[in-house]
Amino acid sequence: MEANVNKIDFEAAAAEERLTRHDVMAHVHVFAKQCPLAAPIIHLGATSCFVGDNTDLILLRDGLDLLLPRVAAVMANLGHFAEQYKSLPALGFTHLQPAQLITVGKRATLWLYDFLMDERALRRAREDLRFRGVKGTTGTQASFMQLLEDGAKVRALDKRVTELCGFQKTYPVTGQTYTRKVDVEIVAALSSLGSTIHKMCTDLRLLANMKEIEEPFEKSQIGSSAMPYKRNPMRSERCCAISWLYSQTPSILIPSSAFLSADAALLVLVNITQGLVVYPKVIERSINQELPFMSAENLIMAMVKKGGDRQICHEKIRVLSQEAGAQVKQFGRDNDFLDRVRADEYFAPILGDIDKLLDPSTYTGRAADQVVEFLEEEVAPVLERYKEALKDEKPVTLNI
Repeated sequence: MEANVNKIDFEAAAAEERLTRHDVMAHVHVFAKQCPLAAPIIHLGATSCFVGDNTDLILLRDGLDLLLPRVAAVMANLGHFAEQYKSLPALGFTHLQPAQLITVGKRATLWLYDFLMDERALRRAREDLRFRGVKGTTGTQASFMQLLEDGAKVRALDKRVTELCGFQKTYPVTGQTYTRKVDVEIVAALSSLGSTIHKMCTDLRLLANMKEIEEPFEKSQIGSSAMPYKRNPMRSERCCAISWLYSQTPSILIPSSAFLSADAALLVLVNITQGLVVYPKVIERSINQELPFMSAENLIMAMVKKGGDRQICHEKIRVLSQEAGAQVKQFGRDNDFLDRVRADEYFAPILGDIDKLLDPSTYTGRAADQVVEFLEEEVAPVLERYKEALKDEKPVTLNI
């Protein structure tokens, strides 16, 4: 048996399955022909789920062991990116409309936090995973009690087979199968990972449209057969497509499909996060288009400090900002709100302070500090678990 355990004749098994219409018994019959002396005891006391379910659990374990370091690699790349750009102001959005300023690094931490949650869910699923073990046809171990006639020996056999297959524990109770809640939890965790990838890559596609941040784009890469100037974010598009498949339809996916989809999306995402490109001057231009309006409250505060009336100041700024907004929207001109403020004698007391009031770094709050604290307190301890795997991390080459 030992000499033939890896000499699987798949063609013979396929032919046997066409006769028996049973996958496990087809292999039992072929294996028995290879090991005639052992034929009388092959599969003795076992059931199909002893083979199938235990194999599935091994595959789930090994699949999670492959995916978790990939998630960690994405987290590590995003962590470096967030640290590098923790203080670079950028325009924040709510409802995809310009809101208050954030920083590029702070935006990256929002993606990173979702991956932190996914790592936790997948790791918990991995740690909770057990082996079905030697349980018989309906989980009672009755067939093995018939063979061994000793409950302690049956338990010892169950424990030994479990250890030989690389598990520490078995599920204490099963039916014919291990509970399918195990599959549900794992596929749900993978589905959640898919939603994280989809969200991040959708953001990247929007930022690429704004020309603020782009995924890697090789020197000889072609964006369009008809439009040579195009720089399509095809990596992010691919991640969105794959992750949408398994994050939105987990109920119709078997775990193997979810694992393969997650692995494919993560490999592309590792490639993306290894080479994100930031365009600070474009970001600065976007800020300058909106910051004048955002400065309204600071202008009011400065005027009141100089003895102005808050209500009068508010009304003047409202009128001037509406006029400037009309110039932008109706005539496509630049935002001239501050020029209008400077030209209004009412604001003469604060003319010398306006430039200082428009420093973008004063509008980002604790964003930079939040990035540092988050990376040190939340991300670093998790990445420590994957230190050895990350040490061997190599650049991912994209294959089309």
